[in-house]
Order: sequence, then structure tokens, then C-alpha cells
Amino acid sequence: MTSTAASASARPASSFLILHGWQNRRPKPHRQHRPADELTARGHAVTCPQLPEPDGPDRGTWLDRLHTLLGAEPEAGGPERVVICHSLAVLLWLHAAAGGGVRADRVLLVAPPSTEVIAGYQEVAGFAQLKVTGPQARAAAARTRLVAGDDDPYCPGGADLHYGRPLGLDTDTITGGAHLDLDAGYGPWPSVLAWCLDPAERIVAR
Repeated sequence: MTSTAASASARPASSFLILHGWQNRRPKPHRQHRPADELTARGHAVTCPQLPEPDGPDRGTWLDRLHTLLGAEPEAGGPERVVICHSLAVLLWLHAAAGGGVRADRVLLVAPPSTEVIAGYQEVAGFAQLKVTGPQARAAAARTRLVAGDDDPYCPGGADLHYGRPLGLDTDTITGGAHLDLDAGYGPWPSVLAWCLDPAERIVAR
């Protein structure tokens, strides 16, 4: 066995935290279950929690839950910490990044709604007052990838306009992907699993 192969085999399994959005009670066909099951089968630790009150979430409560789930900052040489956020959970992560005290090795931000759209819904308007800078967002993770549909009805103008360019985030845009949810045909999504296993993978349509 080569030294490179030995090093790879000795590397600790990664730890994945998968966070859902507003009104999401994680129906079984949802794409979050598929990578969770497949990553678990590969020996990785996966946490896919139900966040409190998904129909009327409180930003402070969700932030507290996120900090609890993350625990202490990752240790050098320990398991890679990967966080995957969909929709409102993207804003949750960015609020946490703005406040400091969160850290991951990799983060995938999927289909964030614009703050203007969120402000129009009383149940989640508390997430709309987002004041995060590019340095704050990038400091929260060694690598952050943004992926979004080019026609997401919850993010008019596109996520790259609202988040990617202002925050300096590496972005993959999915043509016709809409909100990248079940309604848009995104149950299983092999490309996300590929990124989970290899951060160099670009995320493409299912």
C-alpha cells in the first residue's frame, strides 16, 4: 500500500449535518434522506434533525439548536465537518456566520430564498434581517458552495445575485432547477452525494 493510500484509509470518517427549511417535515422521498442513508452506509456520521416548529420557526431557537448540534469547533486532524442547508436553513447558517462562533470544514448552501421574499411571510420574517459580510460567511467554513436554480420563484434574480457575488461564494447554477425541492423533481440527487464524497465535484442537475 502506498503512503497516500494508507493516509486516505486512516482518515476519520466525515461528520455531516443536514438542515431543512421552512415547513419541511422531511418527507421520506426528500433528497436529504438519500444522501443521509448512503453516507451512513459508507461509515460517515450523519445528523438530519427535525428543527423546532418548522411551520413557524423562531430564528433564535433555530440558532440555539444549530450551535448545540455543531458543538465545539472541529479539532485539527479530526473528522471533517460538513454542513448541508436547504432553503431557510441557508439563511440560518448565514445568520450564525454573522454572529460568529460556528465553524465547519465544508458547507453546501442549497436554494436560499431572497430576504425580500422571506420578509413577506410573517412566519419567517425574522430571518429576513440578514447582515452578513463576505468575510464572515467565508470564515465560517474552509469551503462554501452555493447551488441554486436559475428560476427559483423564492429568489427572483437568482441566488448568485443575492448571495454568491456579494459574499464571494463559489456557485453552481442549475438551469430550470426552481427551488430544488420535490416539486421541482429533486428527490434523489446523485450530484450532491458526489460533492459530499469529493469537494472538487461540481453540482449539476439530477
